[in-house]
Amino acid sequence: MGAFLAVILPLLLLLLLQPNGFAREDKQAVKPAPANNSNQNSAAGSAAGNDAGLAREIERVLNENELKRARFGVFVMSAKSGRVLYGYNSDQLFTPASNMKVYTTAVALDLLGTDYRWRTSVYAIKQPDASGIINGDLTLFGRGAPDLLSKPKGDAASLAKLADELYQAGVREVRGNIVGDNSYFRGELFGTGWQWNDIQWYFGAEPSALSIDENAVEVTIAPGAKQGSSASVVINPASSPLHVINETKTGERGDTTSIGIMRELSGNDLRVWGDFPVNGRGYSAFLSVHDPAMWAATLFKQALTSRGIKVTGEPHTRDFRNADADKFDPQKAVELAHEDSAPLSEIVRHTNKESDNLFAELIVRTIGKARGASAPDPDPRKNRERGDDEAGTAVVRSWLESKGINTRGLAIRDGSGLSRLDLITPETTGRLLAAMTNSISATAFRDSLPIAGRDGTLNGRLKKLTGRIFAKTGTLTYTHSLSGYATTPTNETLIFSIMCNDATDRNAVHIIDEIASVIAGFQPGTSPK
Repeated sequence: MGAFLAVILPLLLLLLLQPNGFAREDKQAVKPAPANNSNQNSAAGSAAGNDAGLAREIERVLNENELKRARFGVFVMSAKSGRVLYGYNSDQLFTPASNMKVYTTAVALDLLGTDYRWRTSVYAIKQPDASGIINGDLTLFGRGAPDLLSKPKGDAASLAKLADELYQAGVREVRGNIVGDNSYFRGELFGTGWQWNDIQWYFGAEPSALSIDENAVEVTIAPGAKQGSSASVVINPASSPLHVINETKTGERGDTTSIGIMRELSGNDLRVWGDFPVNGRGYSAFLSVHDPAMWAATLFKQALTSRGIKVTGEPHTRDFRNADADKFDPQKAVELAHEDSAPLSEIVRHTNKESDNLFAELIVRTIGKARGASAPDPDPRKNRERGDDEAGTAVVRSWLESKGINTRGLAIRDGSGLSRLDLITPETTGRLLAAMTNSISATAFRDSLPIAGRDGTLNGRLKKLTGRIFAKTGTLTYTHSLSGYATTPTNETLIFSIMCNDATDRNAVHIIDEIASVIAGFQPGTSPK
């Protein structure tokens, strides 16, 4: 859905609307730590080989900043030699925010391959009869495709294309229901450690096996036609399942905008309240949809009808919680149509460039579904009931260990970094980035990262280093991170990870960028420029 909430509003409106966490991305806010911290491991431990010039410049940045209560961690190593050039709190645990996506996407590319695709299928119990009639339900079966759309758009998979395939195959009528089946994944609706007030926003969308249009809609709010009337609340698309409860009022000219938005956690009732001045400027917010599989089924029925296929039944959903007698087995049904997603390389590129939480969460569940057996729970009794999200994070940990990377103490709770329970270290992140340079998917992974001053979430940052830093950003409230690859003036590739937690000042991103600039300017034997 493109960007993120991009609205400048008065303070009261911000207090009402602003969510606590971002991870699709990237919000500025923060506060860092002193170089003389007792946890510093500069001349010892993992940083025993510190380059004196690089250490001096990084510590100058750390010491001169005003963020004395925040906590920084920095790790730098040479991609060519593997030598650690600098470490500061690099073995300490940090909340990574969207740097968690580096873990998810790297492991997915390495294990599943760049050409992996998700298949969305349409099933019936048997073929249509000679008149094109399907007697029974039609099942729209999702397997976690992140990019399925309702309407056609280029080569992208869409419900409209599936409807057209059915029509071309001779289907003219469905005498049954349209069932949106998201039972392919098992597990919780949301990531462990997600905050309740993040869930209504687009970046907290439910990672359903049957996702559609990124499981989010646009809500546009503007003043009414005259003072005293309700403000205008418009949802796009109009077919959205959200039901608006409009309790707003258009106020006097010059009044303060004070609008609140709240979607119930387990439903699609959307309450909008507050005052909007008659001369106020409208704005948009992007909200998630509850039960995207039901929305997909509803949209698919509409697509079938538009294509000329009559449907007598109604939209329904089915998930892994259904009783055994009601579960659907694709092996016992007939596939009438299917659409494949874009290849994993393109999905990962979007995930990292735009910091898309939904894509990352669907990827980690796919890893769990496809490779979970390779990382079983120590308690065999838990494996049968383990969710694919939990299995996916176990696979990520197992992959790190297979590369000789220390995982002791790490807490990997989701795939996107929206969880406040994720805990990783700058060194672990750096060594993951190093391991990926030896992967068959190394180029696809590096190319997926935002490029300084050029695209993605680094489009407006580090412009003096355009094209020389490929790195993943991360932002939650009081948390910032940046990890990736930097090309030095001598054309050497350095791997780095910079993390900052407990930062209540908005200057943290600037400090991180200063450190990244020092790293990119590194030349052995000299002070970085």
